[in-house]
Amino acid sequence: MDEPVKIRDAREADLAEITAIYDEQVRNGTASFELTSPDADEMARRREAVLAAGLPYLVAEIDGRIAGYAYAGPYRGRPAYGDTVENSVYIATWARGRGLGGRLTEAVIERCIAAGKRQMIAIVGDPANNASVRMHEKVGFKVVGTLKGVGFKHGRWLDTVILQRALGAGTSAPPAS
Repeated sequence: MDEPVKIRDAREADLAEITAIYDEQVRNGTASFELTSPDADEMARRREAVLAAGLPYLVAEIDGRIAGYAYAGPYRGRPAYGDTVENSVYIATWARGRGLGGRLTEAVIERCIAAGKRQMIAIVGDPANNASVRMHEKVGFKVVGTLKGVGFKHGRWLDTVILQRALGAGTSAPPAS
């Protein structure tokens, strides 16, 4: 990759580009199972919820443009899941194939370890999304299962691949909290 990439915290000013990246995936892809794209206000609310939970919301910037974004959110709402997070990563169409997904995911992992999280889950929509599965495996995730036909989008039933990665001490010690 020739252009210098800056991985940094997402700012409010980035939300228009983040919303556009996500909109393209909702309309044309299978990484998200949403059928209607959220507007910028909803994307801002989602970002604030991630930050309020003390979790990272990052962007990759190339030449002043947002090339992708990634964040970790709570895996589930019940208290026993409190040390487990779920990652999400989306790359702009023009920036795909440059390793940005891995770089963003590694940065999210580092931040989650620093926050004391112990497990990270990735749910990849549509197993045909081999690039996402491979990227997650390169940064230490293992495939732990496939849910068959759990979503219907673009006129077809879609599976999801579930991957998992231990963070920090993983399950070798009780949580600090």
